[in-house]
Amino acid sequence: MTQKPKPQPQPKLIIRNATPVDIDGIRAVMAKAYPSFGAQGVYSEAQLRGQMHQFPEGQFVAAYENRIIGYCATFRIPEHLALHRHDWSTITGRGYASRHDPQGDWLYGMDVCVDPAFRGNRIGQRLYNERKRLCQHLRLKGVVFAGRMPNLARRWNSVGSAENYVKLVLEGKQKDPVIGFQLRNGFEVIGVLPDYLPLDHESRGYATHMIWRNPQVDPDVTSTPARMTRRPQSVRVAAVQYQLRAVNSFEEFAHQVEYFVDVVADYKADFAVFPELFTLQLLSIENEQIPAAEAIGKLTEYTTRFKEMMSRLAVSYNVNIVGGSHPTREADGEVYNISCVFLRDGSIHEQHKIHPTPNERYWWNVKGGDKVNVIDTDCGPIGVLICYDVEFPEIVRHVIDQGASIVFVPFCTDERQSYLRVRYCSQARAVENQCYVVMAGNVGNLPKVDNMDIQYSQSCVLTPCDFPFARDGIAADTTPNVEMIAIADLPLDSLRAARQGGTVQNLKDRRFDLYSVTWRGS
Repeated sequence: MTQKPKPQPQPKLIIRNATPVDIDGIRAVMAKAYPSFGAQGVYSEAQLRGQMHQFPEGQFVAAYENRIIGYCATFRIPEHLALHRHDWSTITGRGYASRHDPQGDWLYGMDVCVDPAFRGNRIGQRLYNERKRLCQHLRLKGVVFAGRMPNLARRWNSVGSAENYVKLVLEGKQKDPVIGFQLRNGFEVIGVLPDYLPLDHESRGYATHMIWRNPQVDPDVTSTPARMTRRPQSVRVAAVQYQLRAVNSFEEFAHQVEYFVDVVADYKADFAVFPELFTLQLLSIENEQIPAAEAIGKLTEYTTRFKEMMSRLAVSYNVNIVGGSHPTREADGEVYNISCVFLRDGSIHEQHKIHPTPNERYWWNVKGGDKVNVIDTDCGPIGVLICYDVEFPEIVRHVIDQGASIVFVPFCTDERQSYLRVRYCSQARAVENQCYVVMAGNVGNLPKVDNMDIQYSQSCVLTPCDFPFARDGIAADTTPNVEMIAIADLPLDSLRAARQGGTVQNLKDRRFDLYSVTWRGS
């Protein structure tokens, strides 16, 4: 009788690339590693998502028996930035790694932290080694970072300056655990960075400017481009310009929605986008006029059926669906305008409208959300902003910093002036963020539904304004106020090329030393 081979023991400690499911564990480790920094020393969920989306292969975790005990963040950057004076906020794009340059010839070490309970097990050394391996794999010139000097504040009276302190450490006349560790790992000090991280009081805001030179690469030879990811090079989107009309039942509504999903799937689109509040069509089932706030409350009763129907369509037709938006009553008893994104893998994600319009607040008592996060899809991270929200540039910049290349804007406007506010702002967002913006709106009318009497829409797919894109910055659009679909192919490689070497490079040329967007919400 043949004996079955014994199962191989699984490793307890592994170093691997970080994923979004690690975010809570990473934040917990940071809180333990930097207690003197307080809450400011812990990356937000959005910052960690930004790091992972900007450069997924450069973020590492150390996991012991599936528990996160260490984190290492990196990104690529060109030499003229890496080796000259800088501060933390400017060089890292305020912690989002948004300064990542796929053509950068140096690997920038943004952070390394280890759970104090596991120090002494060379976890930090393993993470540093992983950085070096990645640097060599990408044929980069080396690793550069700014290191802490936690004994500086205590020694200040005797050393007089940060430069003198580092000199004494290098001469062996002072001890610094961080600098000593980095020197033992093959790094060299090339200078001192003043005002690098004011939050670091133990280092008095100073940092050591350190590098490790890749011995496998000639420093005078330009490094190779970034590795290609498994994400598609082009994404096909379809904006459904949906006509609101009276229906007699939920089944009739579902039949109309399925018709458009079927058409979009026939064109092999990756995304189908429906308009904001297109589910208000369901209020016509009663065929009676009721007060607006009461009507919205009644509409929330369809939430479960709506989600089940849309998720089934996304899976069965193999298309990601941005389900417009639907008024939803949450556990706090309040009604929110929420866009659900139904992915073709069966998962459902939500994005609240942050800014209800004055009419939404007055007629329907709709409340605004407080969180804007990118949504991970098989085509990369996307952002969803509902109508009025796209008129606030800070929100779009927040999702771009998290790694989004495409922003979907379900909208609902009653006349041309309202529509043009959304349209012009969407075009501006496409230009200033070098991203694609997909707008989908309603046409038609619902005579017995208050605040939805008339509709004006011209759905479209907008691009940056530069040579790789459509002449007018419009990849596709529709005839105004006619039920139809706008379909466009969006090449992601053109977007990356424009961001790094376009006629203008809005993202790359941001002056982080002068201004930034700080997100204070969840």
